[in-house]
Amino acid sequence: MGAVTSSIAAKFAFCPPNPPSYRVVADESSGKLKLTGVADRENVDVLKLATKRGTQIVAVYMRNPTASLTVLYSHGNAADLGQMYDLFSELRILLRVNFLGYDYSGYGQSSGKPTEQNTYADIEAAYRCLEETYGVKEEDVILYGQSVGSGPTLDLASRLPRLRAVVLHSPILSGLRVIYPVKRTYWFDIYKNIDKIPLVKCPVLVIHGTADDVVDCSHGKQLWERCKEKYEPLWVKGGNHCDLETFPEYIKHLRKFISAVEKSVHLRSDSGLSIESDNPRCSTDCRDKPRSSTDQRERSRPSMELREKPRHSIDRREKSRASTDRRERLRKSVEHSEKANNITDQPDKARNSIDRFGDMMRSVGLCNIDCFKPTGAGV
Repeated sequence: MGAVTSSIAAKFAFCPPNPPSYRVVADESSGKLKLTGVADRENVDVLKLATKRGTQIVAVYMRNPTASLTVLYSHGNAADLGQMYDLFSELRILLRVNFLGYDYSGYGQSSGKPTEQNTYADIEAAYRCLEETYGVKEEDVILYGQSVGSGPTLDLASRLPRLRAVVLHSPILSGLRVIYPVKRTYWFDIYKNIDKIPLVKCPVLVIHGTADDVVDCSHGKQLWERCKEKYEPLWVKGGNHCDLETFPEYIKHLRKFISAVEKSVHLRSDSGLSIESDNPRCSTDCRDKPRSSTDQRERSRPSMELREKPRHSIDRREKSRASTDRRERLRKSVEHSEKANNITDQPDKARNSIDRFGDMMRSVGLCNIDCFKPTGAGV
């Protein structure tokens, strides 16, 4: 029964676009890789990354010269980089961040097959690229997971103690819980987000539509309740699973969150707390130790490896994060900044981008991302 249910969950979870919406070709003049079927843009690198499970995934890195933070985006189901490319480019401008998006194994032009364990290796390869190729520090990374992407996002976030922030967009409690309203976690389940979210030590923003008919809004609400460091969630009234980007409150709330976490380092400094440890844990532990299996780790390491030897600096940080006064200071600082400096860095460019944002999203065709919906050939 367990094996059958697990295969059902996996079938519902992975539905790569067929055929892929793009190809990867080499530019004749420069020799650099580029995607076909998308507009040429400045400051964009197309990459092929090797994973520890032997697959090769395609990724795009988009620079923003004004950015101090980098978003690592794990997209939803039935989508690939060609479909997400314009959205990534717009968010890079509107949020003033660098952006790395990637395709899972078996999606787009990435090799291999989509499996839970492969997606974990995929996001680790993307994160390793940020560290080794672009010199991005762990504390300057925001992990963003949409729908199925919340699985690899939370798995990696649970193992990065100095991560800046996490965004969960229409997330799932687990693969099985999308199909059956079970009350406990079974070993054969996939993407056990409900058990991993308490291990995340950074601020978490949850965004979910109240009219989501694919992944019920209760998934997002239960994950938010289990967060250690909660940020004001966004429950998009009337929002479904694949249209949240078209609501004006989406970009407004996301910008507010990014601004808040940008200022969080300064607030910690003011309180006498350093984000660096005297003996920091290597941020690449997630890839140095082989993963036997998620199920085995869940049974044999109930406290997870990051809880084995807590550092004094992390203890102080957890106590500080629990302070109501500090959270109030953070909210007041962000609200004051929003009023005093409302998109003043790039007024014309950002304002024009916001004007185009709704039209672009309605035309990009993301609403075919019916993750976890049976495809007719069902099980």
